[in-house]
Amino acid sequence: MSKLLITTQVFENYGAHDWDGKGQCPQYWKAKGGNDYVIEDFDPLRYTSSLIVQIVRPKIESDSDYFREQVIGWQVVADHYLTEFEQSQLEYDGEITYRPQVLAI
Repeated sequence: MSKLLITTQVFENYGAHDWDGKGQCPQYWKAKGGNDYVIEDFDPLRYTSSLIVQIVRPKIESDSDYFREQVIGWQVVADHYLTEFEQSQLEYDGEITYRPQVLAI
């Protein structure tokens, strides 16, 4: 088996910090990193990865005047695959404390 790794990009609207809630919200979006999500026990012979991403997209993405999170990519990876963040935790801390969020289909 393998797992499906989904990567997102997070944006913060700096224009909303001083917004009084009246009229249209000022737009000044800045990229602020992103998140990794996994679907475990993914069988690429049973489902296409793009179909699964479309199914879980509403659980991941958000969009408001203040914050956005958007799916920017996905890939099928081995069960033992570690994200860059997991690898850096092992390198610097000797253990993985924060894992990607696991999604159910």
